[in-house]
Amino acid sequence: MGWTKRSRGSAGVGPASGWVAAALPVILAALLLSAAAPEKRLSIYSTAANYSLPVTQRNGRDYIGLLEVLDPLGTVTAKTEGPRWRLRYNNIFGEFVEGRTRVRVQGRDADLPGEFLLENGRGLVPVAALASLLPRFLGGPVTLHEDSGRLFVGSVGTHFTAAVAEDNAAQLVFHFSAPVNPSVATEPGKVHLTFNHEPLIAPASPTLTFNSKAIPSATYSESNGAAEITVSSSIPLLARFSNDGRTVTLGPAASAPQSLAAGTSAPTGPAQGSAAVLSAGGAAASGTRRYFAVVDASHGGNDPGEVFSNTLVEKDITVALARRLRQELQNRGLSTLVLRDSDTNLALDERVFFANSSRTAIYIAFHAASSGHGVRLYTALLPYGGDDRGPFRSWTTAQSPSLSNSREAAESVAAELRKQLVPVRALAAPLRPLNNVVMAAIAVEVAPQTSDLSQLTSPEYQQLIASAVANGIAAMRDKLGAAP
Repeated sequence: MGWTKRSRGSAGVGPASGWVAAALPVILAALLLSAAAPEKRLSIYSTAANYSLPVTQRNGRDYIGLLEVLDPLGTVTAKTEGPRWRLRYNNIFGEFVEGRTRVRVQGRDADLPGEFLLENGRGLVPVAALASLLPRFLGGPVTLHEDSGRLFVGSVGTHFTAAVAEDNAAQLVFHFSAPVNPSVATEPGKVHLTFNHEPLIAPASPTLTFNSKAIPSATYSESNGAAEITVSSSIPLLARFSNDGRTVTLGPAASAPQSLAAGTSAPTGPAQGSAAVLSAGGAAASGTRRYFAVVDASHGGNDPGEVFSNTLVEKDITVALARRLRQELQNRGLSTLVLRDSDTNLALDERVFFANSSRTAIYIAFHAASSGHGVRLYTALLPYGGDDRGPFRSWTTAQSPSLSNSREAAESVAAELRKQLVPVRALAAPLRPLNNVVMAAIAVEVAPQTSDLSQLTSPEYQQLIASAVANGIAAMRDKLGAAP
C-alpha cells in the first residue's frame, strides 16, 4: 500500500449565526495561526502500510482517532452505546468509556495518560497512549517518537550510511537499505533531504562528520511526522539518485551528471521497498573503517529458513541473535552494523554489497538448526585453483586473502563457547556468501543443546551464545583491526 493521508475528521455541529458573529475574532485568529503553522500530524510506518493522520489538540494534549490508526492495519469496526465505545480489531475487543482513563482490551485493564474522548461517534485517545495501547491490539512491539510525530509498528525502518566518496572529497554518498524518494531543497550552505514517506531511522549519532572541506558534516532530525538530513556544504550541490532509489549522491554539478537541481523534488522512485536491513552501531566516519563488525541474520521475509513449528522459524531466531551480538560487541567497544534488522527480504548479493562496502574487519552470519547440538562454526571453502590474476578479484574467491583470519576468528569463538560448555564444531563449507566477502568471515549455526527446540528462543541461551561469540571476536580485535 502506498503513502496515504487518511483523516476521518469529526463532524462538527453547525453553529448558530449569532455565535459565529460573537466568535469571529477568535476564528480569524485561529485561521491566521493555522496558516502560519502546518497541521500537526502523526506518521505511522508498518509492513502493511505507511500513512499519516492529523493530530487533534484536546485539553492541552495531542489526541488521535484510534479507529483511523488501526484501519490500514487490519479489519476494524466500532460501535457507540451511550458513553461506551466498543472497538473490534480483527479478533481483539476493546471497550472505552468517555471521560475515563481506564480501558479494557481483551478483558484486561489498561490505563491511558489522559481521558478517552468520544466526539460524534469518533473515539479519541492521547497520542502518548499508543505506545502501550497498540501492542494489545496488534500483538507486537510499537515504538513511538512522540515529540516528532512518528510511530513504528514492529521492526520496520530504513537505515542509512553516509560517507565522502574515496576518489572525490566533494561528493557525499548515501546508501539506504530501501528505496527512498526525499524532496530536495537548498539554502546557502545547506542541502535538505526531507523524507515524508519513509520510515527513516536515526543513526547512532545525529551529527555525522566527514573529512572534507567541501562537505564537513550532516545532521539528522525529525519533526511533525517527517525525517530530515541536512548537509552542510561550502559549495553548491546537486543530487543524483541511483540503485533504484537506494543511493543518493550529492556533488557539484560537474561531478553529478543527470543530477537533480537543488530546490526541486526528487524523481518518483518505487512506492514501496524492502524494510529495514541495516542498523548502525556508530556514526559514519569518512576515510576510515566505519564499523568493526557486520552481523548478518540469515533468511528473512518470504524466506523463513528452517521451519521448526507453526510458530517457530529460523529467520526469527537469527535476527534475535544478531541483535544480541550487536549489543555485546558494542559493550566491548566494537562498533557494529546489523544486516536485516527486521523481517524483510534481502538477497545474498545485497548482503555482500553492504558488508563489503562497509569496510568492516569481520563479517558474522547467524543460522539456526534443529539437527545436532550446540554450535557449528563455518568458514569459507574456496574452489580449487581459484587464484586471481589481473586487477579484478574473482567473485567466488574474494574471501581468499582473509581466509586465515577467518579461521583464527572461528577458533577464537570456538574456544569461548567451550568455556561455556557449549558443544562446538569448526567446519569449512561452500556456504554463501562467505566466499564472496572480502574481510574475515564466519557463519555461526546455532542448534539447541538438547532435543528441546524451544531452547532456541530462550533469552538465556541466546545471550550465552552472543556473549561467547563477542568474547571470541574481541580477543581478535588487534589482528582483525589490522586487516586490509
